Amino acid sequence: MESRNRQQKGFSLLELVIVVVIVGIIAAIAIPRMSRGAAGASDSALSGDLAVLRNAIDLYAAEHGGTYPTAADIVAQLTTYTDASGNDNATKTTTYIYGPYLRTVPALPVGAKKGKTGIAAATGDEIGWIYTVASGTITANCTDSEVDAAGKKYNTY
Repeated sequence: MESRNRQQKGFSLLELVIVVVIVGIIAAIAIPRMSRGAAGASDSALSGDLAVLRNAIDLYAAEHGGTYPTAADIVAQLTTYTDASGNDNATKTTTYIYGPYLRTVPALPVGAKKGKTGIAAATGDEIGWIYTVASGTITANCTDSEVDAAGKKYNTY
């Protein structure tokens, strides 16, 4: 029988330490980028929701002779059928032919009032969106101190 000279094969301690250091460096780079992604997602959601709301208001105005929805009835006027005068109805008829422009009002995705869906002309605890009838503009119901990662105020989006 022949005797074979066997060498042990495997990783040395030095090789394992180098691999652990490389994995640590990659983690140090990746983790902060992933955590910023969540904040960026909320900022993007705010921009998207505002675009949807603004488009709905503009479409309402285009179909109603340049008249914007009223502050008191904006939710109903955007989520149900309306007539030429802006009166709302749950079902479409020969009179109520316009809309709906939204299925539901999106919830505010950022700030202290996150999750609120109300729309009003003035701030309030249950209000997510501030609406100005005269100009048809809508903004987030956030304070001046609530800002995104770049320092831009949410209420100026």
